Amino acid sequence: MNQTVLVTGASSGMGKATAQLLAQNGYTVYASARRLERMEDLSLLGIRTLYMDLADEASLQKGVQQIMDESGSIDILVNNAGFGAFGAVEDMSLKDAKYQFEVNLFGAARLIQLVLPAMRKNRFGQIVNISSVGGKFATPYGGWYHASKFALEGLSDALRNEVKQFGIDVIIIEPGGIQSEWGDIAMDTLAKSSINSVYKTSIDSLIKIMKDPRITSRNAPPSVIAKLILKAIKSKNPKARYVDGFMASPIVWGKKLLPDNIFDSIIMSQLKKAE
Repeated sequence: MNQTVLVTGASSGMGKATAQLLAQNGYTVYASARRLERMEDLSLLGIRTLYMDLADEASLQKGVQQIMDESGSIDILVNNAGFGAFGAVEDMSLKDAKYQFEVNLFGAARLIQLVLPAMRKNRFGQIVNISSVGGKFATPYGGWYHASKFALEGLSDALRNEVKQFGIDVIIIEPGGIQSEWGDIAMDTLAKSSINSVYKTSIDSLIKIMKDPRITSRNAPPSVIAKLILKAIKSKNPKARYVDGFMASPIVWGKKLLPDNIFDSIIMSQLKKAE
């Protein structure tokens, strides 16, 4: 069965690696992003590319309709697009916070709404939501990012039990540290938001940690998550959650087993060391 997949945020990182790997494994892949010019290499592989902006309803409707017209179905949706806007809760404007949710949560949710009718009709579908270990625990100064991922996890859990009666799977992927643009973008927004912040000393420590080559060099390649997604969608009975990437499993298990005050003290001790 030739299945059609839509992968969002495919202009770099995990999205691009996933689009490439799924195409190599016989799937008909549509790769979407705002930066079409960054997906020319995917086009050379026979992957269809299209413009989508998760904050633009019209582009989502147009993209889904194009795929339906050309392929007749969207069997698998990989909601990968997203970003991290970091800053102290007190410092970040609600406008920026709402945009974080618009991309990381509401854009993904709208795509789910658009693909579900055809999946229900076909009695088959797989929705893969790329969350993060940051959907399990929160670092200081990433409140709105973490909140958006916590929300995506909750939405996915509810959705999974709503749609399994129609033969549709909902799968959550929780990456740890991955080689990508994500960290630089998150830390750049954090630095800009903290220029006059009362939290600046602690924020500078977090930026120092997150940009430390001794840490970033240990981040896993995006292909690790691409392989995890392939494993999940090929499974007859996929798990609700899959975890991989640098420090992913220790963080998830640590958060599950340790009391909040102990887990918090571990996180804050790392910031103190970097000061």
